[in-house]
Amino acid sequence: MSLFGQDRSFLDALSPQDRRALLAEGAPRAYEPGDVMIRERDTTTYVLALLSGWAVVSVETERSARLILALRGAGEVVGDQAAVDQGPRSATVTALGRVEAVAVSGVRFRGFLAARPHATSLIMRQLSTRLRSADLERRSLASGTVLQRLAARLLELAERAGRRSGEGTVLELPLPQHDLAAAIGATREAVAKALAFTAVLNRIPWRGTISMRRRRSQ
Repeated sequence: MSLFGQDRSFLDALSPQDRRALLAEGAPRAYEPGDVMIRERDTTTYVLALLSGWAVVSVETERSARLILALRGAGEVVGDQAAVDQGPRSATVTALGRVEAVAVSGVRFRGFLAARPHATSLIMRQLSTRLRSADLERRSLASGTVLQRLAARLLELAERAGRRSGEGTVLELPLPQHDLAAAIGATREAVAKALAFTAVLNRIPWRGTISMRRRRSQ
């Protein structure tokens, strides 16, 4: 299971000329923390090319709980599925911190892809990667314990969004505990219990520790 996309983002995989062409098709947008950038089930088709910051992709479950599917950062595009198939939005995208982006209409985005087979191939590969990740996620939710899913998620966050410091690896993402719970399909209480268990393990000499601080994971 993975919260992140491919190692190389869509914008980075484009040639400089194509990247400039895509961004020229849209208009700049800025979002503050907590702003909804795209809402699940909406019929809009614009695409957002992220220039800076982090956004959370989530869905509402049948029990009205929030499940985080992914984190998207600079260089990635969100909303491309609805732009391509012109169907309702499949998820909500929310700014995790301040996000700067370029909004491209669905019509213009489809035109951009139609004129550039390489860009179309990149989008198809991105959609395929997300489908495979979703399959792995379902398997993890069905078979993994909360502690196992939490450990895997923290390791992934450390590898993809961590910063080494004298005390270990610090996550600069403003990811609160309830979002961490939503990222593994668990309740906040279950995550708190799992973290309490790791606190016990941290008293045993081993190769690493996990500690939680306000607005920071370590």
